[in-house]
Amino acid sequence: MSAQERLTDALYGLGWSTVKKLPESVAVRLGRTVADLAWKRRGKGVRRLESNYARVVPGAGPERLAELSRAGMRSYLRYWMESFRLPAWSTDRVREGFVPKDVHHLTDGIAAGRGVVLALPHMANWDLAGAWVTTELGTPFTTVAERLKPETLYDRFVAYREGLGMEVLPHSGGNAFGTLARRLRDGGLVCLVAERDLSASGVEVEFFGAAARMPAGPALLAQQTGALLLPVTLWYDDSPVMQGRVHPPIEVPGTGTRAEKTSVMTQALADAFATGIADHPEDWHMLQRLWLADLEPRPADGDTA
Repeated sequence: MSAQERLTDALYGLGWSTVKKLPESVAVRLGRTVADLAWKRRGKGVRRLESNYARVVPGAGPERLAELSRAGMRSYLRYWMESFRLPAWSTDRVREGFVPKDVHHLTDGIAAGRGVVLALPHMANWDLAGAWVTTELGTPFTTVAERLKPETLYDRFVAYREGLGMEVLPHSGGNAFGTLARRLRDGGLVCLVAERDLSASGVEVEFFGAAARMPAGPALLAQQTGALLLPVTLWYDDSPVMQGRVHPPIEVPGTGTRAEKTSVMTQALADAFATGIADHPEDWHMLQRLWLADLEPRPADGDTA
């Protein structure tokens, strides 16, 4: 483990051990202070966030983009402050901390016993939404986590999310897709953050007028298991309560090859995400490259990076 990895692991460990003990008002002020400091430094993540917002809010000038990126960093740090504190929240605090609209799409799907895939972008606090599902609805679910470095940091995230009632599978190094399919065939619930392709083999979609790749997994799982596919978008307002919407189900097309059906369904998922992101761009925490035009070229076979 490198010195940087040890430092990263230690900082996250400090967050979960210390921030959760702070009074909520202090944690809120701390998150905003850290966010403003990071925004003023204009590091790589902030610049990328601003570049992404430029695609989401076409025609926005430098002043508007700066306002958005500042609000975006505050939203992002709110996510972290809440996440560090979530393990110490009471069940009432979790239930009161999230108010989703059109949740009947989810509850009806669960009641039907056909399995449900919830797919959402990196908006607001998806961990809080998951905790609300396990607490308010009493429904456990399975999700997938990216393998982080160092391994001890990945283990921290797994322990944290398992403590909130989630079953966590690694994105790589195992048979996550097969396990997810089994859970769905048994009538279970699967939740996937699904607007950024980590496999380099995703489905090309049009997203805010430009090409991007999104994971094929949600659409493929719905096709293979008969599960309901529901997009979800989340956002904050000025209150301590997070808002959200469960969008109508994405249907499996009646005709076409598996690849064609997957393409149509993934585009519909991207369109639902775009609706939520356009309404609340500052709550979309995309500090990485997403659109194909922004991605660095991959070396050809036999070449070195």
